[in-house]
Amino acid sequence: MTSTSQLLPPAPEGGHILQVETGLQQLMGDRELYMQILRRFRQRYPNSGNEARKALVEGEPGHAQRIVHTLKGAAGMIGAQQVYLLAAQLEPVCAGPASSWSSLLVQLEQALRSLVTIIDGVLDGDPHGMLVEHTAAAQPSHLPETRMLLLHLARLLDEGDGTAIDVLEQSATVLAASLGVEVFQEVTEAAHQFDFETALATLQAAMA
Repeated sequence: MTSTSQLLPPAPEGGHILQVETGLQQLMGDRELYMQILRRFRQRYPNSGNEARKALVEGEPGHAQRIVHTLKGAAGMIGAQQVYLLAAQLEPVCAGPASSWSSLLVQLEQALRSLVTIIDGVLDGDPHGMLVEHTAAAQPSHLPETRMLLLHLARLLDEGDGTAIDVLEQSATVLAASLGVEVFQEVTEAAHQFDFETALATLQAAMA
């Protein structure tokens, strides 16, 4: 088994761009799931900085905040500390004047480019693909415990209870294995945007 320390090049000066160990800890050490979520991040978020900038320039700070908030949640899940911290600083100032967010946004765009480069290096070292179906097959969704967890999550989402976000983070391995990484990420992203209605609809469709 490949050591997680072999997944990354040496950490650059200026802080940790991607902490694999942190990401794995949040997924209970499930390396296959982590690699799947890295691929998903690479597909969905490389242009988030540009998208936030476009929204801000066009006078849509609320939309920019949602973009940054979703990026923050996704970065936190994979252990992308630098992007997470910059997004956390940028999110609350999006509604302010350009002077309050312009420098942070430049830093976020640069950090995101560095992160994508490192993710590409990690994924290039994983030629076998590690399909999520392998994980899902080992933990089928019809297990009673998993079904109860899904029903509990659905109830929280239906009630608009923010605890649903905690459940998604704490039970990420089981939920992603049961729902599939793509559906799990869609539910998680919607929940992080407090769009519990969309998160619930996505979850229920996967459970049907």
